[in-house]
Amino acid sequence: MVQPAPTEFDYYLNETDQPFAGWDFSHLTDTGRMREFPLRWNYYVHVRERLSAVRSLLDMGTGGGEFLASLAPLPADTVATEGYEPNIPVAAALLGPLGVPVVPVKEDDRLALEDARFELVINRHESFAPQEVARTLKPGGTFLTQQVGGDNDREINDWLGAPPFELADWRLEVAAEGLERAGLRITLRDEERTKTRFYDIGAIIYYLQAIPWQIPDFSVRKYEGALREIHAHIRKHGYIDTTCSRFILTAVKP
Repeated sequence: MVQPAPTEFDYYLNETDQPFAGWDFSHLTDTGRMREFPLRWNYYVHVRERLSAVRSLLDMGTGGGEFLASLAPLPADTVATEGYEPNIPVAAALLGPLGVPVVPVKEDDRLALEDARFELVINRHESFAPQEVARTLKPGGTFLTQQVGGDNDREINDWLGAPPFELADWRLEVAAEGLERAGLRITLRDEERTKTRFYDIGAIIYYLQAIPWQIPDFSVRKYEGALREIHAHIRKHGYIDTTCSRFILTAVKP
């Protein structure tokens, strides 16, 4: 019996088996299949401006260590933490040659780090406990974080008929209030909502597989009908957009 030719949708299903490690979306971004619209600020620049003035640095939620490695040379006392277990050996392999230990984290409010150790604590898209941030900062030290707002990619959940994101209420005001209650003084706050553009259904599937917290029960089989509808929309219009929600905060320990 002659097997039917695979469809374009079938091709994208097979193509999403590409490996994902650390926090590296280059499989999508290098080809432009997924693009985030630019923000008013640049997190790298904010970190770089502060880095030369400090001798101790903590990178919270380093992922695969890619961003931290891009900042080398690093302060002599630099430490990274990571809570997603598959990322820990990836980060250790990249950061070990730079002399940076990777400390596993199981709970945000219990970091295995000394009091008042770091002059600068950075955090890109990682959860945190404000009291632990305050505890690990030296007096006069700075916490700099860029966060993903709780309404990020909300359209994907709507399109698939999935429950809203678990932390849908996470926003700038909530984060700032938590840091202030921990005794820190906010020195910078900004937020922006732009777009993330996807050019094929395979990019969306790959993306959802890489961030399982967005739709914890995601599988192609469960959501195939809605995925095919999105695929048809992209075929007709060329792309589909979701909300890209970001905010940035800096806080200083008195």
